[in-house]
Amino acid sequence: MTLVKQEEMTITQNHIIKKKSRKENQRIARTRRQRGYNWEDTLVKRFNATEGWKAFRLGSPSVGLPDILAVSTKENTIYTIEAKSGTNTTLRVPFDQIERCLKWIHTFELYKTRKMLIAFKFSSKKRIGVGKYEHRELREYFKIWDEKYPVTDFICTYDGETHAMIGGKRSLLELEEAVMPFRTKQVLTN
Repeated sequence: MTLVKQEEMTITQNHIIKKKSRKENQRIARTRRQRGYNWEDTLVKRFNATEGWKAFRLGSPSVGLPDILAVSTKENTIYTIEAKSGTNTTLRVPFDQIERCLKWIHTFELYKTRKMLIAFKFSSKKRIGVGKYEHRELREYFKIWDEKYPVTDFICTYDGETHAMIGGKRSLLELEEAVMPFRTKQVLTN
């Protein structure tokens, strides 16, 4: 085989590998988005099945809306909710998502109780490699954002600890666990 033909084969093989890698990344991203959508949908259904509550999924993140808006006129309460779901041991919330949720609860001054919640779901399988998972307990946390803290990116761990991410370093962030008006697989912390 000539050197030119070998180079052509190598280029073709690399192209096929890159194409497969791109398709795999697209599949993983689609799975991640679907997992997030399902978690949001589950929360909306739980609220709507609870007497006195109405919840709505507000759309994609590019619209600048919270993931979920939940309202109880009976309780005079409104929640803006950012929902995060995953198979890792930590889930991250970017600061801009917190800001937009806070903006919404400040808009609805009519309600006596206005809270921004972050709903975390750690699935029952933990990712340990590409396409490899191990079984673990499913956990849900519902954290109330405390406005005494400056708005930063933050993470929640599988054990329910929350940490601000400042300059790539973790700093403990003590957020209160919300008690939800419906049945959960919630692990109460604090």
